[in-house]
Amino acid sequence: MIDFTLTEEQEALVEMARRFTKEQIVPVAAECDRNGTFPHEVFKAAWELGLVAPNLPESVGGAGLSEVDHVLITEELAYGCSGIQTSMTANALAATPLLIAGTDAQRAKYLGWLTREPIYAAYAITEAGAGSDAAGITTKAKPDGDGYRLNGEKCYITNCSYASWYVVFATVDASKRHKGIMAFIVERAWEGVSVGKKEDKMGQRASDTATLVLENVFVPADCVLSPPGEGFKVAMQTFDRTRPDIGAAACGIMRRALEESVAYAKERETFGVKIGQHQMVQAMLANMAIGYEATRLLVHKAAFMVDQGSRNSTIASYSKAFGADTAMQVTTDAVQVFGGNGYIREYPVEKLMRDAKILQIYEGTSQIQRLVIARALLAE
Repeated sequence: MIDFTLTEEQEALVEMARRFTKEQIVPVAAECDRNGTFPHEVFKAAWELGLVAPNLPESVGGAGLSEVDHVLITEELAYGCSGIQTSMTANALAATPLLIAGTDAQRAKYLGWLTREPIYAAYAITEAGAGSDAAGITTKAKPDGDGYRLNGEKCYITNCSYASWYVVFATVDASKRHKGIMAFIVERAWEGVSVGKKEDKMGQRASDTATLVLENVFVPADCVLSPPGEGFKVAMQTFDRTRPDIGAAACGIMRRALEESVAYAKERETFGVKIGQHQMVQAMLANMAIGYEATRLLVHKAAFMVDQGSRNSTIASYSKAFGADTAMQVTTDAVQVFGGNGYIREYPVEKLMRDAKILQIYEGTSQIQRLVIARALLAE
């Protein structure tokens, strides 16, 4: 039996997240976008309500919510500002490798830290020469006594400037590609860990994105997350579980764009009538609504599969690729509905369009998602 009805608990969760977004995120979103700053007080308030990484297990002090619950929350936060939402969701991204491969002690210490204090965590795999080609990372992990020494730089890392700890992927031998990759837990306070360039971005400007610099950083054995050859698997399994969150962010952006466009179409007049009476505008609004609903169904299915423990690489890629591409189209159409006003920062839709673009890039580009899907189809 298929049932799309939310439970009473989920309805209450959505209402809480929606109210928080309206009261805390929407009022500061435009200013944070202009200044490229993250509102830490908003993050703390969200953390206190349990809206940050709500799927952490009860065993480490988390709420133990499902991935379906998580995507419901993510959509609501992204409705207000996907930049602010991204920094909140990044904690769940960083936590996922520990849920997949961490020891009980690692989970208790580092996931417990996330539930005890309103701190930030970050997931660090991307390098200047290794984005879509994640197996091509060159950050070096060299054995040293009972641990490893890390040297290298990670770029475009969300929450990098503020994170208390990172999940870092490095290789014992770059020539081995994915077979040489390991995963480590690295604390910000350790010697040799520093933050480099902060990026000045086109969109999602409220989220912090910077370079992580690792200079002869010693990682003790108890912070090794996965041995050589297993790190790459952990990275890919992480994306299988977190890509639905990107689709959920796309849903929030699209719903906001659609609502703003419908409201504007009811007010703006051309040729003596409201622009909502023009069939070409109606067609754009209809397509926006279709794109939102279709993405939402894909996202909920992908999240459901995560909760069932199913291998969901292709469904996760469906939700991420379709959601990202559709959000880009929907926000572009929203700017078109607003006409010249849509190109002006006084109105919210130009920000939505800028914010949507990165969804097609991070956590695997839309092109990479299609490779994942095609390879799965051909393997069948």
